[in-house]
Amino acid sequence: MLSILKRLKKAEWLQVFASLIFIVAQVWLDLKLPDYMSEITRLTQVPGSEMADIWAAGAKMLVCALGSLVSAVAVGFFAARIAASFSQRLRSLLFSKVDSFSMEEINRFSTDSLITRSTNDITQVQMLITMGLQMLIKAPIMVVWAITKIAGKGYEWTVATGVAVGIMVVVIGTIMMFIMPKFKKMQSLTDSLNRVTRENLTGLRVVRAYNAENYQEEKFEQANQELTATQLYTNRGMAIMMPMMTTLMSGLSLAIYWIGANLINAAQAMDRLTIFSNMVVFSSYAVQVIMSFMMLVMIFILLPRASVSAKRINEVLETKPVIIDGDKKEGKMGAQGTIEFKNVSFQYPGAADCVLENISFQAGKGETVAFIGSTGSGKSTLISLIPRFYDATEGEILVDGVNVKDYTQEALHNKIGYVPQKAVMFRGTVSSNVAFGDNGKKKPLPEEIKSAVRTAQGSEFVENMEHQYEAEIAQGGTNVSGGQKQRLAIARAVCRKPEIYIFDDSFSALDYKTDRVLRSALKKESQGATSLIVAQRIGTIMDADQIIVLDEGKIVGKGTHRELLQTCSVYREIAMSQLSQEELIS
Repeated sequence: MLSILKRLKKAEWLQVFASLIFIVAQVWLDLKLPDYMSEITRLTQVPGSEMADIWAAGAKMLVCALGSLVSAVAVGFFAARIAASFSQRLRSLLFSKVDSFSMEEINRFSTDSLITRSTNDITQVQMLITMGLQMLIKAPIMVVWAITKIAGKGYEWTVATGVAVGIMVVVIGTIMMFIMPKFKKMQSLTDSLNRVTRENLTGLRVVRAYNAENYQEEKFEQANQELTATQLYTNRGMAIMMPMMTTLMSGLSLAIYWIGANLINAAQAMDRLTIFSNMVVFSSYAVQVIMSFMMLVMIFILLPRASVSAKRINEVLETKPVIIDGDKKEGKMGAQGTIEFKNVSFQYPGAADCVLENISFQAGKGETVAFIGSTGSGKSTLISLIPRFYDATEGEILVDGVNVKDYTQEALHNKIGYVPQKAVMFRGTVSSNVAFGDNGKKKPLPEEIKSAVRTAQGSEFVENMEHQYEAEIAQGGTNVSGGQKQRLAIARAVCRKPEIYIFDDSFSALDYKTDRVLRSALKKESQGATSLIVAQRIGTIMDADQIIVLDEGKIVGKGTHRELLQTCSVYREIAMSQLSQEELIS
């Protein structure tokens, strides 16, 4: 918890200091009240006391009470302000940190856990700061100050107070010992609940198509019941505390008055008024001590869960990204658009075997290089190494004659137009999705957006939508079809006007006619740009300048379509399973 508080800014620490001043003022004013109460008690018992003196003492009590109220409001204001600004900054830091993660870090934490850490965990920390500034600082000051006030008032009362405090510490310690481990489990169960909910929402069509609503509900209920059971366990433990505190406070007051009654009964007449006055004061201060411990109990209710949350937040913030920026922004002169793999191997973190082994090839400027192979042969993994979604385990990948590790990620990504296997749409409009991101150039003009959509063969369906290029796109593109999403994703890459196009099986949702027309338009639009295409369909890549055949992570064939039909049995098997004999030789 302390490590995350180190992230507070100087201005926030100044506000903490201001809060501390108001807290001290509040405690001083609260502890002055029993003194005036004692004075009023004495005045009412002493014959000949003036009513004006009693009114004066009462007025001072009222001033103290109002001053305490003003101080409490000021502390609450500062606490809320600090907690809100700090949690806002934490959310921004977490978002920025996650944005810098490679796929390795994303997979390590899981998407669901990262969402929980960015929302629920930060809320827990925010609540603790809000309550902590008001109670965690105030309670110890109140306890120490109240004890100094009652010191010497009577050892019998001091012993009674000490016993009550001792019982309280033992009870709190015992409950915390059993409850603390459950708070960590609670956050992981929240991750699990988020995962099930997210899976259900993103896969809603499949769930309904397979009548799997009951199955999904059972999964949700299981996760929900586990979280509820853990929450009930912790809440029951915490529920014991408050009645215990109330009982101890009432018992201590009763003990003080019982001891006081015996002391007054045994004392001389001259001393009875002093003992009675001390008893009233001691009772008030003892209640303040118990109240302070009750405030600490409130913090102890929040602290364990907030501590677990702070630890989870710090795990993300302190994670060092595997992908480190280089310092180069440009490639070698005369090498624009070139790509070269030199003996590249790749192994996923924690995996026993390499996914890619000893991959070597070159792609010249303006060439089209295609990758084909069976499912799991490593095609998508290979092209994901170019934009550094992962880093190669061995070997070098050169873009424009420079190792990709030497580029700044921004400069490297500005060279690439990437179309993923699964088209991703963001909430916004057609235009905002096509012109998405920063490519290091000026923002595309409306005509350039339309031209990119036209090249991607999307003009017809876009112009039939209401508001056309300003038509709304739902989150995830749920209001457009798979083929339409894929064409918009291709248009996004075209609009970027990159040196290198990467198509990761990006034509699979298109019919053969659209596929052929789109590739023809794309070839014309992307003249001079290098294209890397992962495909399952031979028809998509027959015209490529170079086709690389992968099998179990190794290159088993390299050449043109006609060359591979003669030299590569794997390619020939794939081709014969998709095309007729006439199509093969055409």
